[in-house]
Amino acid sequence: MKIEFKKNINSCILLLLCIFSFKASAQEQAFGKPGTFMVGCNYWASHAGTHMWSNWRPEVIEADFKQLAANGIKVLRIFPLWPDFQPINKIYTSGGDVKYVSFKDETLPLTEVGQNGVSELQLQHFETLASLAKKHKLQLVVGLITGWMSGQLYVPPALEGKNILTDPESLMWQQKFVTTFVKRFKNNSSIVAWDFGNECNVIENVKNPFQAYVWSSVISGAIKSIDHSRPIVSGMHSLTADDKGLWLIKDQAALTDILTTHPYSLWTPYASQDPINSLRTIIHAAAETSMYSDVAGKPCLVEETGVMGPMVGGETEKVAFARTALFSNWANDGLGTFWWCAYDQTKLPYAPYNYASVEMELGLIKEDRTPKPVLGEFKKFSKFIDQLPFQILPSRKKEAICILSNNQDNWAVAYSSYILAKQAGFDFSFQKAGQEIKDAPLYLLPSIKGIDAVYNDYWTKLLLKVSQGATLYISLDDAYLPSFTEPLGIEIATNSKRAGLINFISKLPSGENLNFSASAERRYQIKNKTATLLATEADGNPSFLQANYGKGKIYLLTFPLELNLAKKPGAFDVGQPKYSGIYQTIANSLINERILTQQHQSVLTTEHSISDSEKVVILINYNPLDADTKIQLKTGWKIESSLYGDLPNGNDARLKGNDALVLLLKK
Repeated sequence: MKIEFKKNINSCILLLLCIFSFKASAQEQAFGKPGTFMVGCNYWASHAGTHMWSNWRPEVIEADFKQLAANGIKVLRIFPLWPDFQPINKIYTSGGDVKYVSFKDETLPLTEVGQNGVSELQLQHFETLASLAKKHKLQLVVGLITGWMSGQLYVPPALEGKNILTDPESLMWQQKFVTTFVKRFKNNSSIVAWDFGNECNVIENVKNPFQAYVWSSVISGAIKSIDHSRPIVSGMHSLTADDKGLWLIKDQAALTDILTTHPYSLWTPYASQDPINSLRTIIHAAAETSMYSDVAGKPCLVEETGVMGPMVGGETEKVAFARTALFSNWANDGLGTFWWCAYDQTKLPYAPYNYASVEMELGLIKEDRTPKPVLGEFKKFSKFIDQLPFQILPSRKKEAICILSNNQDNWAVAYSSYILAKQAGFDFSFQKAGQEIKDAPLYLLPSIKGIDAVYNDYWTKLLLKVSQGATLYISLDDAYLPSFTEPLGIEIATNSKRAGLINFISKLPSGENLNFSASAERRYQIKNKTATLLATEADGNPSFLQANYGKGKIYLLTFPLELNLAKKPGAFDVGQPKYSGIYQTIANSLINERILTQQHQSVLTTEHSISDSEKVVILINYNPLDADTKIQLKTGWKIESSLYGDLPNGNDARLKGNDALVLLLKK
């Protein structure tokens, strides 16, 4: 009895030691959990591309999975091609009347799967694929309605010619497919999320946001009617914060759990002006993902990214892009980064690969299984994430709120504001004008435009925040606000169309001279009463000023800096005027509260709080050139260790081109 008792005690102790010594990595947490980061790619089989289901070769898929898993890929986005999985046809009789819906050469089987128009054979193929994924420890995000892919529309023959997203019959068959597929695989442990499908907002040009909402609601409802256990992923790209748009961030947020960005510089306005290994291009993903997540109040995943072939960038530059983007997306609260795509598709003789020239050479791996250099970066970064001493990276510190307003180009303004704030040394959250204003010490209202940029009640609430101690920054793009001049201590004598450029001449409070010319639609002839002038035009007319309002401050810039820079190639490169000096001025006291500060305009930092006495600071060099910068630590803090990159030598830090430095700080 004593021997048996001792054995049981020892077994319990061993079990407890195993439990408490086990530490899951950041990529082994629940999919979509804030602070986790998933390294993945989008997958079509290496031998067939979109024909992988009709040209079924599981031995190739297993070889693919083995190779991807061995190189640090943890998650695959998988596409059950819609017409392969729901191959419904219509049989017509006299006068073009529909006799019945069938498979091509047979009536629909009298099973639940068959009556819903779904192929039992393809479901079995997917079961095999999911089993292979489990064998190689790959997680799957499944794009359910794969009706658009790489420049081609794919729909079941019975639905060809219809308005796929709005036709009632089409919606019915989509609902049948989704419920059938989700029901079949809801207990499959390899599947971690359901995705609406690949960029379904491209399938039909909907006429209004209501049509987009209804389609999304049908698919979301179909998934949730079967499975509440997994997150629903949007799968969309090119959403908008503008309520006048069609596919709205707020609508996808209402119907999904995770939003997605597909930030390719080639397809996104303002993102392809600079080289792929430079600041604006690389930070595109983080900026767009932050905008979606903040406006939506939901986490967001970089679900597709990459370089659109050899005409856009070389292999060395692609590696630099990938390395920097991985660190950037991780540091800026993204849920992960999925490359497009796993394998090149240069030898496939059929559509879309025989005409979509930019779609063929996007893989991590060539068709002959030769890994491209960019795959090595994914492998190294995946290993880095897995070996971190913490499982969750806390959200970065954000001191301010950037308000996107009506009438403006929200994305252009958001993109530039995001970069300027980071170059200045602080971070913010986005909000849309009209949302309940969150508390913050600093609000930005950049490049406002039109007679109703913000509504009167919103403006009043914003002024109340300022009177209670907040700071407000406004830049103007032919905008009109009520009760505007009195809080600023000015009078606008005249407002006229500007004939040429505005000349900005200043000596900022930091002591730096900042002089440049910029576009401005209007010339505001300002009579100053009580404001402090920070910059003028050549004739002395105020262009940047600061006014006290209650316990707070208001800064006014009389031209749309953010919109201008969005349109200016190379605007954020080394050697350009230090435009971020304006943002540094408005946020100086907040920047000084950072644990670590530095001034290099290509080195951007984020601060993450592990505890009151422990922080992670991530410095990223978004430039291909090595960067030397001096760091300043807040009193009482010291560098405990480097989790990635070379430790600074005293206050001197050197970051290699397109690389990062991850520091653990303690006090």
